[in-house]
Amino acid sequence: MVNYSKKVEEILHLSDSVEIDQIKALSEIERALLINLTEKFIDLDDAANLSKLPIDSARRASAWLAEKKYMNLKENDKETFLLTLEGKKIVKNDFAENIMIKYLEENGDSSFNQLQSNANLTNQEFTVALGINKKKAFISISNGIISLTGVHKEIKQTISKELLSLLTSKSNLTDEEKQLVNEFLKRGLIEKKIISSKEISLTKNGLVAKEFLLKNKVERVYDLEGEVPRIFMGKKAPYLQFLSQIRSKLVALGFNEMPTPLVVSEFYNFDVLFQPQNHPARTWSDTYQLTRPTVSKLPDKKIIDSIRAAHENGGKANSKGWGYKWDENIAKKLMPAAQGTAHSAKTMINDKEMPKKHFAIARVFRPDVLDATHLIEFNQMEGYIVGQDLNFRNLLGMLKEFAIEIAGAEKVKFFPDYYPFTEPSVQLSAKHPDLGWVELGGAGMFRPEILKNIGIDGQAIAWGFGIDRLAMFKLGIKDIRYLFAEDLGYLRKAPAVMLDDVRSYLCQH
Repeated sequence: MVNYSKKVEEILHLSDSVEIDQIKALSEIERALLINLTEKFIDLDDAANLSKLPIDSARRASAWLAEKKYMNLKENDKETFLLTLEGKKIVKNDFAENIMIKYLEENGDSSFNQLQSNANLTNQEFTVALGINKKKAFISISNGIISLTGVHKEIKQTISKELLSLLTSKSNLTDEEKQLVNEFLKRGLIEKKIISSKEISLTKNGLVAKEFLLKNKVERVYDLEGEVPRIFMGKKAPYLQFLSQIRSKLVALGFNEMPTPLVVSEFYNFDVLFQPQNHPARTWSDTYQLTRPTVSKLPDKKIIDSIRAAHENGGKANSKGWGYKWDENIAKKLMPAAQGTAHSAKTMINDKEMPKKHFAIARVFRPDVLDATHLIEFNQMEGYIVGQDLNFRNLLGMLKEFAIEIAGAEKVKFFPDYYPFTEPSVQLSAKHPDLGWVELGGAGMFRPEILKNIGIDGQAIAWGFGIDRLAMFKLGIKDIRYLFAEDLGYLRKAPAVMLDDVRSYLCQH
């Protein structure tokens, strides 16, 4: 049996750089373009017409053939001039200066208003015509009367509208014509435009491939074992998937999602939460402030008076309060939310139903030093459960479930902590494989100074997690800043985020 590829190579004397299988695999549009070209350059538009291909198909085929070393591509930029709307108007009518000269020739001396009105010139056209003709000494003005000087008959009169149209179609301009082009550009009658064109021709290998196709009628061969390009389907960023699934899990467990405005008043961010107005965390070094607007409206007077009493003397709670004079004007100040608990404070005032579970995934803002575990703008997963028979053990069990089931942490630790609005309070830390022990958030039992003074007769366990850090555990990220990175390589390769079923202690409440 004769080896077909070897026979073809002997007949055509193919070079080593040309592969028979590659020629056989050429698409229909590549073949159509290839067999209609030579080693001489031809415009791509002409090549498309010659090959009876749509221009888009010809562009695609030429790019593929160039990649296979069968085709040369050459791009040319050509400078051309196009008429503007004003230029088109002149080509249709005439230059304003020409219209003015013609009117004066036919009607004699004329006043400004008479000439402009009867010659149908706009204010701008009349001003331009007057300036140009005066500069060329074609007219004189005396006592408001415009007269021809006769100079326009002795020298070359004016630029014709035909010349304006001609300059936009000529490729090679004389020096005099170039000066006119610059003048027309300044007057806004024409505009410059760069037109890019592409020329193509066959390489030596392309000529060989063409000869092969012309002498041998072969069907296209498909390589079923060759590599195919990866397709990256649209999907949410891993962190957004993570947040979405946590939100779905909490809703499924009976939690109600709280509104989370970016800007809140100090009343909700601090005062309702029994954080004194002289607390260091309320200073400029620990929070951000708004420059405009600066204050907001507070709720009804009954709530304001209850919070005032809580701070000054404990109010309805069995407490002495903080023992200072509370200032309503400080409470009115607006600020970017510094903690997600601000949303819990507002929700507790508006919704006193028990038992009830609330959560929020909130954007918060704090001055901090950026590093692998800290941001100045980040997310918190905030929430609370209110009921009659809740205790601190309920809180610890819930926190552990969050860390293990949602974050995927293998080890957790609890440390005593202090927050003005909870007692007892606890800090939750989890062990990261690379960063070691990382603080995930704080939690505690809401103090009676809060609950009793806003009208809740029960217990409430509350928490605030740095959900960005939870995501670091789940997604295996070492640097918290990478959650918001625009690294397409990472985003494309990142697997889908799947949370295990949360068999949380929360289900019991």
